[in-house]
Amino acid sequence: MIREIDDLFHQQIQSWPLLAKGIEGLAQAKTRPVRIDWFDVFIRHIPHRVKSTTAAVDRASILKRPCFLCPQNQDPEEKGIAFGDFILYSNPFPIVNRHLSIVHREHGAQRIAGQFGNMLDLAKALSDSFIIYNGPECGASAPDHLHFQSGSRELFPIEIDTRGKPGPAIPGYARNVLVFRGADRSRLIDQIDRAIELLSAVTGKAPEPMINIAVFHDRTGWTVYLFPRGKHRPQVFHTGELTVSPASIDLCGIFVVPLEKDFERISGENIAAIFREVTLPDDQFNQVAAGLEGVR
Repeated sequence: MIREIDDLFHQQIQSWPLLAKGIEGLAQAKTRPVRIDWFDVFIRHIPHRVKSTTAAVDRASILKRPCFLCPQNQDPEEKGIAFGDFILYSNPFPIVNRHLSIVHREHGAQRIAGQFGNMLDLAKALSDSFIIYNGPECGASAPDHLHFQSGSRELFPIEIDTRGKPGPAIPGYARNVLVFRGADRSRLIDQIDRAIELLSAVTGKAPEPMINIAVFHDRTGWTVYLFPRGKHRPQVFHTGELTVSPASIDLCGIFVVPLEKDFERISGENIAAIFREVTLPDDQFNQVAAGLEGVR
């Protein structure tokens, strides 16, 4: 599969101008690390991400536009690779190298129920990459069409940050995240289902609580990061102070800042405050973590 993806990118860069422009934009992206306590976050200035960062995802706005993930609305040059019920496409607005959009064949709401096993399978097939899910109120710019994304793990800070830490919670990490590890696919699915059930009960959000998920696979099995959310966007977005809207990749430590003025001035303190604001508050998070102790 990895060889097929490499071939896809090579062919699409030659034949799809939008992707070629996006790859060039990523090559010119500026990245700088900031230290927060004991870990680093990499701030990445990518101007072509401004449309996604500021996307209107309310129901009225979604109904007014065609679904850009449906085949009939894609560029004619866009080609993909089949993977079960999904098609893997080169993402024309990449944040990291080998950034893919992984799109369900059928138009339907962004929901993780019954789909987490597909994330695990994708992570195993794309072992050099991470797979992410952004919930419909947590950074998905297409909440009306089920999709995942993937990207190269060559810069994936959370993997290094959490190495050797058992979980399910990571103390002192600025953002609240649940970590699950193992080689048993069925057990991991049960654990995530249980976590989502607990989150729905604690937050009162159904059929799906606000979540982001990231997964990767290595020789030991899978590692899953589940970020329970408290809100979609931070206050600084709404006031116009900073044009940032964190989703899975940001929470994993690659913090996307599309405007240069924000890139120059955003600090580690700003990012830590944003992480704390958008992930689930400690009291609710601790309830969920306690409820998971018996299913680790």
